[in-house]
Amino acid sequence: MSTDNTSTQHWNTIYQSKNENEVSWYQEYPATSIDLILKLKLPLSAPIIDIGGGESHLADALLDLGYTNISVLDISEKALEKSKNRLGEKSKLVKWIVTDVTEFKPTEKYDLWHDRAAFHFLITEEHIETYISIAKKTINLNGFLIIGTFSENGPVKCSGLDIKQYTNESLNDKFGNSFNQIYFQYSDHSTPFGTTQNFLFCTFKNEAT
Repeated sequence: MSTDNTSTQHWNTIYQSKNENEVSWYQEYPATSIDLILKLKLPLSAPIIDIGGGESHLADALLDLGYTNISVLDISEKALEKSKNRLGEKSKLVKWIVTDVTEFKPTEKYDLWHDRAAFHFLITEEHIETYISIAKKTINLNGFLIIGTFSENGPVKCSGLDIKQYTNESLNDKFGNSFNQIYFQYSDHSTPFGTTQNFLFCTFKNEAT
């Protein structure tokens, strides 16, 4: 995934041409992500960023739970516009960031970096290493990173693009030099089309190394 015009246009076209429940990754409520976040027992003022948040309802759920410092990043301005419209006045409580994550230049640090279904679109080692480097520098010491990717039993493509599947071992190989894993689980996602996608969710901690 890069910020060339083709990639940006691809995602803007997807979000402009489809309703939120017409894409495979749609969740009315992000139950798995919320359960994993609540396990961390973060203070409600903790800075949280949702990477590739698009039209995700994670920000809505976090606001409803009382979290007050939420950022959402996505390559597609159209996706973020639709989320803002859905949230209405509440959208002013969220920081919206339009950029490719591999070119993200953060202006603050976060206690939680959450990513459901963005990382697996990075298929070159250069982009993967850049992503991990940005995350390492951006997450506070003793902060957390939650990654949700397609597992080895999940799809090999999404939205017409190639993705990288991961096992717990292979995801640890990528992040293990920078973070310590504290939890993982496999989770089935039921798409709006009646199909099932198997995800791997891993929680890592940014501890001193």
